[in-house]
Amino acid sequence: MNLDKAKKRIAKQVKKGFNGYPKITLAYYGATKDCATEVVVQFTLGEGDSSQEERFSCETEIRENELVQTTLLKIIERADANSVIEIEGVALL
Repeated sequence: MNLDKAKKRIAKQVKKGFNGYPKITLAYYGATKDCATEVVVQFTLGEGDSSQEERFSCETEIRENELVQTTLLKIIERADANSVIEIEGVALL
């Protein structure tokens, strides 16, 4: 799958907002606010449940990495998530 297609499909899921559980949260981190080099994916099965966490990182802008974006999309689809939440911006490491 190409990068643009993966990014559009993720954005479509995020745009739906919170629709209950299971929920996936995406948070981007980097050394500067302009370049995210790490993404943290949290999966929460139900309200009050502890979340499972997976981290991906790369040397360059992770939001422009086709492999990572395709992997995120597959995680979202396979988890059958009702909600996909993306934390705005890039948090500093």
